[in-house]
Amino acid sequence: MDYISGGDRNQMQFFALDEMVAVDSWARAIDIFVDLLPLKELGFKHTTLQKEGRPPYDPSLFLKLYLYGYKHSIRSSRKLEHCCKVNIEIWWLLKGLKPSFRSIAYFRKDNAAALKAAFRYFVIMLQDMELIEGQTIAIDSFKVRAQNNFRKNYSQKKIARHIDYIDTKIEQYEQELEEADAAEKEQLRVKVTMQRQRRQK
Repeated sequence: MDYISGGDRNQMQFFALDEMVAVDSWARAIDIFVDLLPLKELGFKHTTLQKEGRPPYDPSLFLKLYLYGYKHSIRSSRKLEHCCKVNIEIWWLLKGLKPSFRSIAYFRKDNAAALKAAFRYFVIMLQDMELIEGQTIAIDSFKVRAQNNFRKNYSQKKIARHIDYIDTKIEQYEQELEEADAAEKEQLRVKVTMQRQRRQK
């Protein structure tokens, strides 16, 4: 009896990247959703190309990357950069591109308002597809909690409060992204300082 052994790493193989991603992968859902978005109308930058200068990344690629990171709790731009190099689903999602962490961070910084608009557009799209109603009417003549549950009826004030809550969660997520990047920068600064002190010693 012998161990279960893998293949030869040096063996050349031919395969399509699409075959490496499961049919029901979240990456495929994100890819379809972002391709349906009117990025220019939502306010994303670099949706139109200039005749001169260095060509930019397609903003849809960064949006797909951030949505994938949000789904899998990957916050910092450096970790997203690392995933671009090792995660097969992200290889597929970004078509093999590997943007730097700076490009990833600048996209979030430059398109903060557009990201919020994209989240709102998602809700509107669900309404158009009739997956959610988007209209709530509560009529009940009984004062029974089981029939008129506080959590299942809405007033205009309650709806506004819920929208504010959603906006707060979006801002909280953006803040978490910024804090993750800041924490990594501080760790790098401490390491550089230690190495300089060692070199001087």
